[in-house]
Amino acid sequence: METGENKEMETETEDALDPSSECTYQGEEHQLFLQLEPEALDITDSESQHSDQRDDKTTKTDEEKTEITTISSNFPQSSKKDIENERDDLVDPCDESLIPTCTIPSAHQDQDTMVHLDHFADPHILINMDNVGTVSRKSLEPEALDITDSESQHSDQQDDKTTKTDEEKTEITTSSNFAQSIPDNLPEDGVANKEKEEEKILKEIGGGLIQKNIPENRQLAKVAELMCRLHLQDKYQDKLTTADFLNIGSSAQHQHEPQTENKLAHTFLQRLLMLDYRARYIPVRDENSEMHDTNDNRNDNAETEESAFDALFNKNTVSGDLKRNTHVHPMDVQMAVFHCSDSFLRQFMVTKLSLCQYALPLLVPNPFTKEIECPLWTFRQIRKTWKSTNDSNIVTSQSMPIYKAETPMVSFFRLGSVSSSKSQLMSNLINQRHSTFFHRHCPGSSKTCLLMDGVVEIAWYCPAGKPNDIFTDCVAFCNLHGDAIAKEIQRDRLIEKASVNVILLPSLGKGDKSMAIVQELFKSSKPLICLLTEEDSVATEIKKGKYKMGLRDRNQSDVSEELKRIIRNNLSRPCCSFKLEDMAEYSGFRVDEDDEDCQVGKTNALQITDLLKEMELSKIKEEFLPCQGRMWHDWCQKNKDLYRLQGNLEMERSKIEHEMMQIRHHQHQVAFTELMQMFITSLRSLGEKEKSYFLKWVGILLDDLSSDELSDLHHKYDEKWSKVLALKKKHDKSEQLKMRQMELEKISEKLQAATFGFEHILREMGQIYEAHASVARQSKGESEVTVSYLPELAAELMISGHPMELMDGDAAHVPLMWINGVLDEVINKLGDQRVFVLSILGIQSTGKSTMLNAMFGLQFAVSAGRCTRGAFMQLVKVTEEMKDDFRFDYVLVIDTEGLRALELAGKATVHHDNELATFVIGLGNMTLINIFGENPAEMQDIIQIAVQAFMRMKKVNLSPSCVFVHQNVGDIMAGEKNMEGKRRLQDKLDEMTQLAAKEEDSNAECFSDVIAFDIQRDVKYFSQLWEGSPPMAPPNPCYSENVQELRKTILSKTSRSFGMTLSQFKSRIQDLWNALLTENFVFSFKNTLEIAVYRKLEIQYGKWIWALRSAMLTIENQLHNRIENGKLHMVERHYLVEEMRKTREEVDKSMEKYFDEDRDKEMLIQWRGRFQTKMCEFYDELVKGAKRKIEEVIQQRDARKKLDDKKTQYENKLFQKSKELASKLKDKAKDEKQLENEFNTLWGVWVAELTNDTPSIMDINILDDVTCILGEMGYELSLVHDRKSCGMYREICTLGSYLNYAIVSKHQDLFNDDQHSRDAQRKPNNDQLKKNNVWGAFKSFLGFKSPENKTIGQIGPSNILTYTDQELIRAFTNDVDKQSQMIIETKPIEKMGYNDSYMQEIATHVKESVKEFESKIRKYAFKKEFTIDLSLHVCELAGSKLADSHSKFRSNNDALTYLEQKRPQYNKIFKRYCKGSSSAAVLGELICNTLKESIVQAVYDQTAIDLAGEMQLSHPPFSGNRSNMENHILISLAEKENFDKFMTYIHNPRKHFEKFIREGVEKYMLTERSKVLALIEGNITAKEQRVSHALHTATKTVKNRNGDTNMWLKELSSALKDELKFVENHFSDFCDITDFDFLEEEVRKDLANRIIEINRSLSNVSLLAMKQFRERPGEILIKHFCDCCWVQCPFCKAICTNTMKGHKPKDHNVPFHRSKGIKGMHFRNTVEFSIDFCTTSVASNGRFYPSHESEDKYLWKEYRKAGPRFADWSITPDLSELPYWKWFVCRFQEDLERYYDLKFQGRGEIPIEWRKFTKQQAIESLK
Repeated sequence: METGENKEMETETEDALDPSSECTYQGEEHQLFLQLEPEALDITDSESQHSDQRDDKTTKTDEEKTEITTISSNFPQSSKKDIENERDDLVDPCDESLIPTCTIPSAHQDQDTMVHLDHFADPHILINMDNVGTVSRKSLEPEALDITDSESQHSDQQDDKTTKTDEEKTEITTSSNFAQSIPDNLPEDGVANKEKEEEKILKEIGGGLIQKNIPENRQLAKVAELMCRLHLQDKYQDKLTTADFLNIGSSAQHQHEPQTENKLAHTFLQRLLMLDYRARYIPVRDENSEMHDTNDNRNDNAETEESAFDALFNKNTVSGDLKRNTHVHPMDVQMAVFHCSDSFLRQFMVTKLSLCQYALPLLVPNPFTKEIECPLWTFRQIRKTWKSTNDSNIVTSQSMPIYKAETPMVSFFRLGSVSSSKSQLMSNLINQRHSTFFHRHCPGSSKTCLLMDGVVEIAWYCPAGKPNDIFTDCVAFCNLHGDAIAKEIQRDRLIEKASVNVILLPSLGKGDKSMAIVQELFKSSKPLICLLTEEDSVATEIKKGKYKMGLRDRNQSDVSEELKRIIRNNLSRPCCSFKLEDMAEYSGFRVDEDDEDCQVGKTNALQITDLLKEMELSKIKEEFLPCQGRMWHDWCQKNKDLYRLQGNLEMERSKIEHEMMQIRHHQHQVAFTELMQMFITSLRSLGEKEKSYFLKWVGILLDDLSSDELSDLHHKYDEKWSKVLALKKKHDKSEQLKMRQMELEKISEKLQAATFGFEHILREMGQIYEAHASVARQSKGESEVTVSYLPELAAELMISGHPMELMDGDAAHVPLMWINGVLDEVINKLGDQRVFVLSILGIQSTGKSTMLNAMFGLQFAVSAGRCTRGAFMQLVKVTEEMKDDFRFDYVLVIDTEGLRALELAGKATVHHDNELATFVIGLGNMTLINIFGENPAEMQDIIQIAVQAFMRMKKVNLSPSCVFVHQNVGDIMAGEKNMEGKRRLQDKLDEMTQLAAKEEDSNAECFSDVIAFDIQRDVKYFSQLWEGSPPMAPPNPCYSENVQELRKTILSKTSRSFGMTLSQFKSRIQDLWNALLTENFVFSFKNTLEIAVYRKLEIQYGKWIWALRSAMLTIENQLHNRIENGKLHMVERHYLVEEMRKTREEVDKSMEKYFDEDRDKEMLIQWRGRFQTKMCEFYDELVKGAKRKIEEVIQQRDARKKLDDKKTQYENKLFQKSKELASKLKDKAKDEKQLENEFNTLWGVWVAELTNDTPSIMDINILDDVTCILGEMGYELSLVHDRKSCGMYREICTLGSYLNYAIVSKHQDLFNDDQHSRDAQRKPNNDQLKKNNVWGAFKSFLGFKSPENKTIGQIGPSNILTYTDQELIRAFTNDVDKQSQMIIETKPIEKMGYNDSYMQEIATHVKESVKEFESKIRKYAFKKEFTIDLSLHVCELAGSKLADSHSKFRSNNDALTYLEQKRPQYNKIFKRYCKGSSSAAVLGELICNTLKESIVQAVYDQTAIDLAGEMQLSHPPFSGNRSNMENHILISLAEKENFDKFMTYIHNPRKHFEKFIREGVEKYMLTERSKVLALIEGNITAKEQRVSHALHTATKTVKNRNGDTNMWLKELSSALKDELKFVENHFSDFCDITDFDFLEEEVRKDLANRIIEINRSLSNVSLLAMKQFRERPGEILIKHFCDCCWVQCPFCKAICTNTMKGHKPKDHNVPFHRSKGIKGMHFRNTVEFSIDFCTTSVASNGRFYPSHESEDKYLWKEYRKAGPRFADWSITPDLSELPYWKWFVCRFQEDLERYYDLKFQGRGEIPIEWRKFTKQQAIESLK
């Protein structure tokens, strides 16, 4: 907007300048002068811009002079208004209809500023524009103005030009107010800053100071200014790259809105990226474009004829403030970007221009160096397709890279200034609907264009093979911009290469310079067409091959038709052909491919392609890429076979795995062919830029190599396919159809073999890596892969923007090892970045890749001959400025092959499509479902596949989103039609959902039940891609808008998503693919990522509950001391809650932080509520348990109150007696021996006297009691003694066979006839049966001795127990054991002591439980040995607990025992009194004796807590969750190789875990002595300090209150109530103490000695008495780790690894299952072990019986249907089982056979591969 303070000069140019005028530089100051006519300048004094002076404005007369003030330092950064005059004044010299003047920006107080043009100008050229200069009037030749845009001339002004006289001079003064030229980021008054900024910019642009008086300098300055306006001033040397644009940035968000000038370049490229041909027509937003009424103070009544005339036609009338905002010419934007781009961005840009059907720059003068560049490199990726028609009307299709095409070429140029637009004429000639060549009538065109003069553009006409084709073959058209007279080099080269030359001529004189050129063309044999712009004649052939045609006042359509006819006729004759590469041969051009880096890349690429030239195309891959051919396909098939095993599963599996390894060895041997060596060596040795060229050249040359043959093969395929279709229509089922189909199949195979590109080389790299990795992994001791650099190379390519093959389309397989390796390297280089995964799904050839390429500027293959096979992934970076809007760093785009691919016709297309859809939908955070056209059948196909895939995702708890893209829809503006289409789509989705629900066993009724979907927002309609009919149709602009809108929709949805990390993406690939290899995806899917996150959460949960548990244990210790001190008589729940509040809040805060801030928070959210609930439950249970324990302690204290009082009486009496005795023997104090004897003599008397009426508590012998009890129950004592002496009862819960305990029940026959007949083939012969029966009878005769004396392989009537029976009995014994332990735990033994009725109760419970069990079975009964052994077993286990409890009871309640413990204490008191010690000293002795015991106990109690916590931090078996501990248990078992311990672990895991924890604690205490002792010493010191503080407090209080000894003791007890047990009423008869400082000192001194004693007694860990712990560290850890799920797999007894009981989801799972033989599972009615792993079985088609009695068989794949204990287990097909269990089976084969009475034979034979595993390998597999 123009203001009074900032008004600018405007110059109108209606007339041309005198051709003789020129620019000069005068004086030593090098002042710049321009000679201009006043009529040519519509000048306004800038200093008269204030609104209050408008009435004083006057029209400048011809005689008036205006001084032009220049300031070169501001020149490049001139504001829009400053440079507006210049835009209006500059014209294209090609038209010469107007040569306007140039206004130089104003100067302001800068007297010595230089224009620097380092980057652009010749360093020898200098210009100084320091001072104000006066324009002197001299001639200005048109040639002096190097200005372009011939198409902007006004033909109707050609004859009206007037010549200005030399005498006229005009002095122009420009505005000194230049606020508008200051950059936006500078303060308005920052003039100095602004000048420095411009100087800095110019310094970046220029290298020399321009001081020569030559026209090029002005042109150079204008170019520099243009670059500044476009914000490209620093990009000529620091080039723009593809990485600057191919990203998710803010510049792409608003590209369809008007832009400011500084964003034009970026917007142009972004639009071009999206195939929007309107990229050239970008509206410019000008904030100062509002019009102001400049005549508001004029006389409104002055409406005379004169004033109207002056206003309309007077050149000198001030046009006032009506500004014409001259914008940057669209072609200047294009060429400025071209000049500032590196070669790869140029290539990208030109390729996109070609797709937009625009003419391409062929010869480009560099505006800074004046060299003519031939950008051949930019054409290398352009491919043209056309259909030519010969004289016989036979249409031939051709498709080739355009640089290879040899076509006729028609060149257009003009000589002199013409009124007609040459570019418009050429555009109409090629495509009347599209401006291929930019011309003056195109939107956005202006009078000024700086960068097109001398540029040669080229475009090709490609016929469609139709009758209305303009030309019957491909024809090139070249357009030389500017006056061809001055562009001699370009003109001569075009004339030489052209088949037809077309020149535009003005009216010329005979001696005109232009006529010499025309004369030469007339002499040439080449056809010449002269277009005379000032004549109106029709086309005339003036001599053979020479034509003339007038253009003036003629219909453009007629002109085009005549011109087409002439060119067509001339091209129908033999003529020279043109090839792009010919241009590069001319020495006068600088060819971009001559760049050293490009040549190095090309040379390396040529070495590769030279290898291939002489070889048949279909043999190349077989010869040079052997790893990905038949071997890789065989490997893939065998890998799939692993999931479809039949028969002997493990043997079959081992066989297949062996064959797969053989393939890998073969691949390993043939890897690194000469081609691969060259390729990999180049990748590793070349620099970054050389490598980029090399990769491009490889792709270009390989396409070149294969394009011709592939085109022929596609042509043959189309012909054969047409014949097959014709036969099918006739319902012809003859041999001819079969033969044609076989031929078609052969062509298809040949087509696949001949397809050879860059992706195949990368695929070979992947196979080389996988082969080497597999062989290295198999080789013992060789852990590292020798070709680890291969995935690193691929990762670098992926990071740089190359697509990476994710799924091999030929083998339909994902190379997991390679993909994992590549992604690991990407993570290594970028970090574990977050990515949003966008995938696409659609029918083949429906524009999926094209849409993705247009949306993100990707490089997915799009040509019809190279349809995407498999799936490719490509990274798109999110710019730093956009990261605040998103929660991820990259968008990872996955492009896929089309569904219903023709290549798969006749194969399992439905399965393949479902597999592919499930894979890409599962991988994507969002999937684009691409629907093409409105074919109902195709819509149904894609919708059905997609819906089924989404339903599978829902079942496996994955929740991707989707957007439906409906492409190629006509009239998309019709809203009603859209609504109707959406309604039909919704109906179809719901219909397909119901169909899919039946297949997937789901109850979903509509699509919204499956996925969150909004039909209004999540469906996008796309226009057709082309605006017209290819091959000459440009892309539809509406398509570009649709792409932009879709991109916005996607990004708006992504802003709410966390995406996933690259490591999570890697895991997702593996999970999905492994599940897809099986036949049932939902059943087989295992989300390892989710499992890993859950396991990590479990570890964290363990830390949280330990924080609560340890805090509560500390509180329990404090309260225990209070109770013992008599300070607490009841505990309330709210007190415990209050004490725990701080810890609970810390845990809650930590929990909240974890769920809110962990990088997997979006996955953790599903468990948040569950874990918070579980935490509350645990906390409540913890508080309840603590309250219960404290109440029990209070009850125990109250129960023994009488005894405690009696103890106090005893102690007081003993104290008095000791004191009395000491007073009698004071004179004998020196005789220690006599004193000792006297004390010992009297001590016995005193104790006997005191305990005379108190009975002694005796020791117990539990097993003797049990023996007597069993005898009383009716069992023979001799039998009981035998069973006890043999010791086998100890193993009853873990036996493999209970056969020798059982007898046949009279209610049950062993075999029924049907079963006997069915299994006859598996039964032994009669001799064997008799032998087994005799042996069984003989055993009975001898009497039952031991379960070890069993016959292996008994299968006759004596083998009465089935596998299920054995399992039931084992489970029964364990249940009885647990119930008996619970009975013992309820008995108040520590309070009341042991009573043999407890054993009686347990024995009775065992007997009744056995009877109840027998009553339910009825098939067999137990011998009495079973009941005796079970009773002995449970009673012995209970006995250890009973003995411990009874020992505590005895020490607390037996007076004699208690007093004997006090004997040393009173002996010492006696001796001290004998020696004359004071009462204070004796009391100090007594206090320290009591404190010593209390400190020791407190240290034990606190150390138990600390040790449990320390072991969780530093001891590996305990520093994780239960699964981690289980691995350590397995390692320990393997190292010890103790079969019995293995069996305990397998059949009674909790028992083994508890034992392992206890042993682990004991071992830790011995091996980590320093840590344990440090804990103990720390706790001793802490307690000593507490006592010291309590002593000081007690003394201070008593002295302040004048208290006595009792008060002092009470205060001391109160201060220690939470820390130590110290009861003050145990001390009496010390009332004589008055010096409490002395007493304190005595206690301190004695306490120091006691502390030394405590340290000494606890200085050796081996001296620690485990019984001294109130709660042992092992028991604390057992509670912590074993309060979890202990459910075992019904097939292999693997333990559920969930940390919590009653976990949700309720499915039990384990990371690795085991061989079922470990549990004793075998084939029915045989002795053959079943050795299969559960995870192998569930992938097979086999069946199983859920129990031995069951006659119902179930498919392994449907194992959940077999019953409740199966239904709650999640067992997924998995080939990654642990070698550990294979080693175990081989190592303990004989033990297992003896244990279970079964054999590893027949179907249970151990595969030979299993025997290769060593113990070390088994242990390593656990790590």
